[in-house]
Amino acid sequence: MQSHLAPPHHAPDDPRQLLRQLYDAAVRRALPLHNTAAHLPPPPKGRTVVIGAGKAGGAMAQAVEALWPADAPLSGLVVTRYGHTPPRLAGLPERIEVVEAAHPVPDEAGLAAAQRILGLVQGLTADDLVLCLISGGGSALLTLPADGLSLADKQRINRQLLESGAHIGEMNTVRKHLSRIKGGRLAAACAPARVVTLTISDVPGDDVSVIASGPTVADASTCADALAILHRYGIAVPEAVHQALSSGALETPKPGDARLAGHAVHLIATPQQSLQAAAEAARAMGLNAYILSDEIEGESREVGKVLGAMARSTALGRSAFEAPCAILSGGETTVTVRPRAEGQPKGRGGRAGEFCLGLAQALGGQAGVWALAADTDGIDGVEDNAGAFVAPDTLARAAAQGLKVSDHLDRNDAYGYFSALGDLVVTGPTHTNVNDFRALLVR
Repeated sequence: MQSHLAPPHHAPDDPRQLLRQLYDAAVRRALPLHNTAAHLPPPPKGRTVVIGAGKAGGAMAQAVEALWPADAPLSGLVVTRYGHTPPRLAGLPERIEVVEAAHPVPDEAGLAAAQRILGLVQGLTADDLVLCLISGGGSALLTLPADGLSLADKQRINRQLLESGAHIGEMNTVRKHLSRIKGGRLAAACAPARVVTLTISDVPGDDVSVIASGPTVADASTCADALAILHRYGIAVPEAVHQALSSGALETPKPGDARLAGHAVHLIATPQQSLQAAAEAARAMGLNAYILSDEIEGESREVGKVLGAMARSTALGRSAFEAPCAILSGGETTVTVRPRAEGQPKGRGGRAGEFCLGLAQALGGQAGVWALAADTDGIDGVEDNAGAFVAPDTLARAAAQGLKVSDHLDRNDAYGYFSALGDLVVTGPTHTNVNDFRALLVR
């Protein structure tokens, strides 16, 4: 935990505006153009091929194009999520192709992009450099099913994992072993060229083997681990694939694999850095700022209840935190989708919205507490919002419309609840991704 009270500057009177400024500070710190130059290797004797995948892929490619020497060869292909290619910088020549595909469930466009990327790194020499740009979302965007697995199989398995409550490490262990490109396989395919990976972390603990399922990083997990996770969540795979996992035929490159020798990985932006940027912004407004952790995991609604209790005790002067303050946290929570009653409409919403439902319920209208929770990529789940706001009058305004938090939690419908209140946070794609951002303001 970190705390300082900066010399007071004028903070916005509107708590929503203040919280949005903290979110914007966090996102700004993670933008690729601000973070790439220090990690770029010098041009090699041979070619430089740029490949990559993730929600920040388009922005990362543009950063490389802007920073790479104009007279040095540069080409390649990067895949990002539909709608996440940023506007092109004025006068910047296009040297890296950017294509779009589906997230969080893969599609044919992602499959085609993965096949093309694997083709681009064939036949390279030791004089060549592969620059790999990886950010969150790359697992779905870079999809190349293992032998015996169809795209439809991968889509079903992905969907079931997303709805199971499995955490990101578990999901990516399965994805690595059901792929021909993840879990270090892409790096192995680049041999004998040197691979330098620049990555933006969206996972708790910044484990580079988990980010986008580590396509260029050795994988310590095993086929047995993947099988155990599939069994734990009751997810079936074709019999031939089950046998291949059982026999270890789908094993990934392991630490010490000679094909990955001499490769480098650089984290260019992390959740902790973004939380620190938000904390600095809060202190500049005269608030105490406390960073709980950038690694908080668990069911979104339950995390909301825990942080709600923390904020209530702070507002009542019963905690170690001193108001006025901003309580900041990140990580990757999960949502277990509840079974629907017959005839009940399908709920909408993602992790951030469900956190806000749990938070609002726990706060119970507590005076002096406001909150914003949003995904730093600008998209909460598969909706068009980044997250939601919670205010002291949230429950009262909802009750006036006949809305109950418990009903919306029962059907995982955070979007419907906060949309009706006008409390969705809508940013559009931010072109980066350092996971969940949560800020509680206690005055």
